Amino acid sequence: MRTAIVTGASSGIGEATAERLAKAGYTVYGTSRRAAAVGARSFYMLPLDVTNDASVEAAVREVMRREGRIDLLVNNAGFGVAPAGAEESSIAQARSIFDTNFFGVVRMTRAVVPHMRRQGSGRIINIGSVLGFLPMPYGALYAATKHAIAGYSESLDHELRTRGIRVSVIEPAYTKTQFDANFLEPDAKLDEYREVRAALGQVLKEAMAGADEPGVVADVVLEAASAARPRLRYTAGSRAHRLRWLRRLAPTGLVDAGIRRDLRLDTATGSRPRPAVLAQR
Repeated sequence: MRTAIVTGASSGIGEATAERLAKAGYTVYGTSRRAAAVGARSFYMLPLDVTNDASVEAAVREVMRREGRIDLLVNNAGFGVAPAGAEESSIAQARSIFDTNFFGVVRMTRAVVPHMRRQGSGRIINIGSVLGFLPMPYGALYAATKHAIAGYSESLDHELRTRGIRVSVIEPAYTKTQFDANFLEPDAKLDEYREVRAALGQVLKEAMAGADEPGVVADVVLEAASAARPRLRYTAGSRAHRLRWLRRLAPTGLVDAGIRRDLRLDTATGSRPRPAVLAQR
């Protein structure tokens, strides 16, 4: 039996991924910082706070006690800040989002890799975003964490592949989850950004209405976990795939102009942007 750990598994992409892996034959341990709602699940739930070293170590130790091995780690836990100017978040808030979204991945990886090295095999799959290769005006901190995850994952894959461990990043676009409902409000709001904050908030709501289901991402996680020769990057969903090719093939100036046009960044403050290029997990 293969054993998997999925962080942030109480809802959304994490829950869908844990269910999909369990259906595929994994013994799955989902984790959640808060107490998970009682319900019928095909996987176990463990308490875990990815920002706390002791909590991470205790959860991994418990999985090893029960199963004796860890074959797959899916780093999914994360949160975002509501659309706002980069200067509207304090340094403390910037540290907070990096502590969960990026350093949480680092903590989990450091706790799990020694066990994978000893067994000579393992997969680490990090849930990134198309914002790991595209900019997100008024979402700079979140985009920065996803860029950091992409760079960390690529370097880590080079380090570990000779030890039987492979690392992949899954990059979805808009996905129907409670992610946007759990946004933190910026803690240093400025009146200069009030109108654009409201406009972008409405765009995000409209975009989420047509977003992919979490199962789309879960299917790609299973694909990456099962591949004999896994790729470093996997897009999840048709929109993410189109954006990847746009970023790869279109001239930089064209992509830049498209983002500014779609968000109307060069027009009057408060003009209503359109979600053609915006994309977020």
